[in-house]
Amino acid sequence: MAEREGPGSPRRPAGGRKMSLQRCETCSEGEAKYRCPRCMKYSCSLLCVKKHKLALSCNGVRDKTAFVSVNEFTDLNLLSDYRFLEDVGRTADAAARYPTVHSPATKKLLYCLRNKARRCNIDLRTLPVGFTKRKENSTTFNCMEKKFYWHLKLVFPHCHAEYTLKGVPDDKTLADILKPYIDPVESDPVVCQRLKIYTVSPQSDVQILMKVENRKQNSVRYNELDASRSLLDNLKGKVIIEYPTLFVVLKTLKKDMVVLGQDASEPAENSDSESSSLSSMEEGEIRDSS
Repeated sequence: MAEREGPGSPRRPAGGRKMSLQRCETCSEGEAKYRCPRCMKYSCSLLCVKKHKLALSCNGVRDKTAFVSVNEFTDLNLLSDYRFLEDVGRTADAAARYPTVHSPATKKLLYCLRNKARRCNIDLRTLPVGFTKRKENSTTFNCMEKKFYWHLKLVFPHCHAEYTLKGVPDDKTLADILKPYIDPVESDPVVCQRLKIYTVSPQSDVQILMKVENRKQNSVRYNELDASRSLLDNLKGKVIIEYPTLFVVLKTLKKDMVVLGQDASEPAENSDSESSSLSSMEEGEIRDSS
């Protein structure tokens, strides 16, 4: 039975919690009552929570794979990793129960897609069924046109914005792909307003990067892409997991994004080529006789 408060007992704040010393980071007026598990922003109300999610494109879900240094690693991080691995195991087990997972037609399509990419000097890797990127990927190859139509994600980190494109032909230049977003004349007014920092900047300051795969999480590097060349030319010699994700940044504002080869502590080598050989055939893949 809960104890009753006597006449002289101190009153607790409403809700039985300690008063926060933080202010709301959205309105800067109210007392913080909530903290976003993903971006760690403080909010005072449901309205401010929704505003911060909209402004920062935040989904409010804690990033279970965020890098934690050894010095900051605690028992809570260990428990979180353990639960994460359990969730992965359950997801993989559930995905394996679907009849389409082991369907010969599904496997054949994926093998053919990877073989076509390998012929273009692209190391395309697919994830098991059940992974988010596997579900999202809509990349196809048109045998008549002999052309890829890529599923593409554009990330604008300075505005916390992401856009997904489907059916992007591989012969389209990156400059043409970005025109509807950062071109002051041809871009959509709503998108132009959201990406204002890009549209008002000179085009020479815009840089297109793609993350280098197969590197440690505390040693992330990016490949710089050429906006004047086609998507296919930019993807050659790269490792692509499901579909390309391009980061559009401004040279004057990028801080933590280190371009491969521009770090004095490492040689200018592409780690993608170190981890895999594009000429090798994976087990069970179909050789295209054409």
